[in-house]
Amino acid sequence: MSYRHKNLALSFAILAALAANTNEAAARTAAANPDSKAPDTAAIDALNSRLARLEKYLGAKEEAPAQDDPEAQEQVATLEQRLLVLERKLELQQEEAATKATSTPLLTLNEKGLSAKSASGDFEIKLKGLVQADQRLFFGDDAVPQNDSFLFRRIRPTIEGSFGSLIGFRLTPEFAGDSATIVDAYVDVKFDPRYTLRVGKVKGPIGLERLQSGGATALIERAFPTELAPNRELGAQLQGELAAGRVNYVIGVYNGAPDGRDDPTTDADDNFEYAGRVFFEPWKNDANALSGLGFGIAASKGDKEGAGNNFLPRYRTPGQNIFFNYRNTVLADGEHFRLSPQAYFYRNALGLQAEYIQSKQQLLISGLPATRTDLTNTAWQVTGSWVLTGEDASYRGVVKPNSPFTSHGEGWGAFELVARYGELDIDDDAFPVYANLSTAASQATAWSVGLNWYLNSNLKLVFNHTHTKFDGGAVGGDREDEKTFFSRVQLSF
Repeated sequence: MSYRHKNLALSFAILAALAANTNEAAARTAAANPDSKAPDTAAIDALNSRLARLEKYLGAKEEAPAQDDPEAQEQVATLEQRLLVLERKLELQQEEAATKATSTPLLTLNEKGLSAKSASGDFEIKLKGLVQADQRLFFGDDAVPQNDSFLFRRIRPTIEGSFGSLIGFRLTPEFAGDSATIVDAYVDVKFDPRYTLRVGKVKGPIGLERLQSGGATALIERAFPTELAPNRELGAQLQGELAAGRVNYVIGVYNGAPDGRDDPTTDADDNFEYAGRVFFEPWKNDANALSGLGFGIAASKGDKEGAGNNFLPRYRTPGQNIFFNYRNTVLADGEHFRLSPQAYFYRNALGLQAEYIQSKQQLLISGLPATRTDLTNTAWQVTGSWVLTGEDASYRGVVKPNSPFTSHGEGWGAFELVARYGELDIDDDAFPVYANLSTAASQATAWSVGLNWYLNSNLKLVFNHTHTKFDGGAVGGDREDEKTFFSRVQLSF
């Protein structure tokens, strides 16, 4: 082979290797970062063009020039120099693309909402939301007319996330109603999954159904035990998971919310309330019939001293109408104690939930210390559900239909039947001194049935009928039965 052929063959080998490396690098960069800019395509095209010319030249049959051709040596040297420059340029482009891939945040938008995560994964912010639009109809309400209406039950955007592995946060405003409020606002210091410190405005750790997400409850409104549980508390709590998630606990200190209400913004009576909850799922990680069984107990204790909404409860029906409150002269004046055993069981399409709460409060009539007494109110409920379309029931509802609804009729989503029975009983000693039996019922009993239609992971339609009976609550007898038909359109992400 002539000298020129040898040098051209060497150049051809260099070009071929460089072109192959360049194409491979371009493929790796595109796979690692689809949005990144590919390496210099013009340079790659030039390499391919030169390869084609060299292939044509080396394949020619005519005799090559002599070995000592100075012009050929100069051309080979120039080509090698240009190849080295181009190779370094492509290396720099690859390094730049790799650096960009490791520093570009990852933005994700899907059925779970909008998420922005740092390239390292240490920092993340999520945007979620819950919107519930209801139609509420009351019938058979001749004695106590109720307003049929459309309303927004919840409009709650949520921002949550983490700053490194130590700090988490959540902020949820509420825009439904006449004014905007803050529902959840807390910071987590995540020392370990076994012990996390949460500080801020949180759900009180008492009611089983209260702790359930507002978008996952079996029926449109929660049951009677939630009326005896605190709604939102202001304080600090230590929480965590033990035994591979089989045991969950919460221990906290709070300002102290009355039954069914939020904590006041400030602690008006300078008394704290202490609360805790422990919940067991012994077979959570086992593939057996008891893997969906959970049970636990919660309790709270603290003093309350004062009158009005910050200290005393009012109890509502499933239609959200007040059926019991204390007389205006009644004061909370001493210990308030709650106790709540609770359990649920989910197995394939079946869901069961049960809880009991007793709330004991020391009261007196203003200006009459001799009237001090302890009154204990109780409530319980049992809820059952059955998913007709084969999806699994869960504490979070039907998470994802097997066949989401489509307008062409190829899928219809998931359907779930639900039923509930419950009761709230007022201490008999509340009457007639602390409450007026002509305006406050001593007992309410309710049954409910409903249908939940999960069109997809984000859209849910709900239809409920509830019938509530009362003991007392009207002049000369019982309050009129409450009969309702509620429907809801829910969007969540």
